[in-house]
Amino acid sequence: VQLAETGGGLVEPGGSLRLTCTASGFSISGGYMNWVRQAPGKALEWVATIGSDGGMTSYDDSVESRFTISRDNAKNTIYLQMDNLKPTDTALYHCATSSWWLPQSRGQGTQVTVSS
Repeated sequence: VQLAETGGGLVEPGGSLRLTCTASGFSISGGYMNWVRQAPGKALEWVATIGSDGGMTSYDDSVESRFTISRDNAKNTIYLQMDNLKPTDTALYHCATSSWWLPQSRGQGTQVTVSS
C-alpha cells in the first residue's frame, strides 16, 4: 500500500484547504477509504470515511458540516475539502485504507496548521 498526501499548509482560522491522496501499487476502487489525523502529543483520530463508490460518507462530529470527503476511483485518488478551519484542526493528516489504525495502512501525511 502506497499513499501520498499533498495539499497541507498554513492557513488562518476560517480558511480552507483541499487535501489530495493518490494511491499507487493498488486500486482504491471497491474499498472504503479514510482520512485520519494526529495532533502533536495526541492520539491518532479518525476524521472521515467514504464508501467504495462515494455514496456513503461519515464524519467525526468535530468536522461535520465543515469537511467533505470525496473520491475519484478513475484517478485512484481521494480528497478532503476542509472549510472554516479552526486552530483545533491543526494536525498531521493521513489518508488510509479501511484498517486506518494500522500504520501500514496510512500514508506519511501532510501537515495542516491553522493559526493567525
